[in-house]
Amino acid sequence: MIAILSDFGHSEYLGIMKGVIKKNFPEARIIDLFNNVSAHNVIEGAWILLQGYKYFPKNTVFLCVVDPGVGSERNPIAIKTKDYYFVGPDNGLLYPTASDNRILKVIKLDSKGSSKTFNGRDIFSVIAAKIDKGERFERLGKTVKIKQKLDLKPRGRQGIVVRIDNFGNIITNLYPLKKKEYQVIYEHRDEKLPYFDTYEAAAPDQLFLITGSSNTLEISLKKGSAFDNFPVKVGDMIMIK
Repeated sequence: MIAILSDFGHSEYLGIMKGVIKKNFPEARIIDLFNNVSAHNVIEGAWILLQGYKYFPKNTVFLCVVDPGVGSERNPIAIKTKDYYFVGPDNGLLYPTASDNRILKVIKLDSKGSSKTFNGRDIFSVIAAKIDKGERFERLGKTVKIKQKLDLKPRGRQGIVVRIDNFGNIITNLYPLKKKEYQVIYEHRDEKLPYFDTYEAAAPDQLFLITGSSNTLEISLKKGSAFDNFPVKVGDMIMIK
C-alpha cells in the first residue's frame, strides 16, 4: 500500500503522481492520508504524518511531498524503519515519524534528469512504486544520513502550534495537565482559559482547552472557530501552563 501526504490539494499534481505510481506498478494500492497540508508547511505535514502513520498496516510506503525547497541542495531520500517506508525530501518532514518508528536505513535517491520543480512526479512516486513492488531497498540509492532533524517535542510548557484544523481548532504539541484552568501565553496575549473534557461541556462563545485526538492540548470554541478569535500561525511558540 502507498499512502500519500502532500500540500497539492485537489490539483493535477496529485493525479499525476498517482498515474506515475500505477505506470510503474499497476497493482499498487493507493490511499490518501492527507493532501491539504497548508502550502509549504513542513511542520504541519510532519505533525499529521506523525499522528497518523501508526494506523496503517505494516510495510505501508508513505509518499510525502511538502517540499518548498524542491530542486535545491536538499536531498531526495527514502527511509526504511522498523515497520514502514517513507519517501520524500530531507527537509524535516519525514524525520519525527521515521525516528519514532526506529530508522533502519536511509538512502539518497538519484535526481539526475528530474524536474527542478516536481520531484514528486519524477523521483518520489517512482521510488514509492518500486518499494511497494518489492524491489530491494538497498539498491534504490546510496546510504546517507538525515540532515534535517525537525524536533516536534515541547520544551517544558513551551510548545508550538502544529496545526489549525478545518474546524478552527488550534492544535499544540503540549500534553495536558490535571487542571481545570490553564494560563495561555502567546506573543502579547496572556489569559486564563478553562479546560473541558468534551466540546458539549463548554460554554457557548467561550474559548477553552480540550485534549484532542493526538492527546495534546487544543484551543477550541464550541460550534465555532477558535482561530477566528485567537489568530496564530503554525510554527509559532505558545506556552500553556
